[in-house]
Amino acid sequence: MMSRRNNTNVPDFILMGLTDSEEIQLALFIVFLLIHLITVLGNVGMILIIRLDPQLHTPMYFFLTHLSFIDLSYSTVITPKTLANLLTSNYISFRGCFTQMFFFVFLGTAECYLLSSMAYDRYVAICCPLHYPVTMSKRLCHTLVIGPYMIGFIDSFVNVVCISRLHFCKSNVIHHFFCDTSPILSLSCTDTYNIEILIFIIAGSTLMVSLITISASYVFILSTILKLNSTSGKQKAFSTCASHLLGVTIFYGTLIFAYLKPRKSYSLGRDQVASVFYTIVIPMLNPLIYSLRNKEVKNAFIRVMQRREYSR
Repeated sequence: MMSRRNNTNVPDFILMGLTDSEEIQLALFIVFLLIHLITVLGNVGMILIIRLDPQLHTPMYFFLTHLSFIDLSYSTVITPKTLANLLTSNYISFRGCFTQMFFFVFLGTAECYLLSSMAYDRYVAICCPLHYPVTMSKRLCHTLVIGPYMIGFIDSFVNVVCISRLHFCKSNVIHHFFCDTSPILSLSCTDTYNIEILIFIIAGSTLMVSLITISASYVFILSTILKLNSTSGKQKAFSTCASHLLGVTIFYGTLIFAYLKPRKSYSLGRDQVASVFYTIVIPMLNPLIYSLRNKEVKNAFIRVMQRREYSR
């Protein structure tokens, strides 16, 4: 699938990174390292709390467990290599580059559809509360999680197969800090128009389908909340959706800014800032958003700590 002998004249790629200044590179290394540590601790902590506390064994937190797993994996695919490039060699092998691209696209697509599944879960919880336990069955929950992984795998496989078959003879310098599609397409010495259209359709479809699902869910949710007579009921309903809505807004805002546009409008500096945000910063923000704004998670953390104290 990724034969270097047939598809490229360069044995390795060079990731140009974010800056040439050694002082800025050191500062970025420290900042990114701290962010990555917080990301790992936050997401692993979220997964463990949900696993260890029986009161969080509900569909909502089942989806949140997988969101934390995806964010943890997403950060692991990008950040360690970025940290290594800031201090040492910025070379990456042909296979290593396309492996990174595969998992990047796979996890990004899976997260889009998982956020849609979470929006549907909130729709059923607020709009059909009496039917929630029956509707959100274990079987449906597993389907709503497996589906995003399968779609992500197919989308990523198509992307990587198409791009890896191109001939790369212009240069081996990738003007980015990781192996993203647009910078790699710009290195090809063959016509990339058809592949660009295909990738645009795949990415656009992912964004549109997931956004339509999320938007429709929240239209029904808002309609239901506005019909409630109780102010406390409205506040409680809004609070169950606030974290998810904030996470969706941040994630999709940066994705649309970075990807839903033709390659001719690609701007190195502007797009790198957006890329840093959704590949490094957002995986750190999600566990903070879903824990700091969630009393159930806070209370679960306290219960887990108390059980540990009692067991000693």
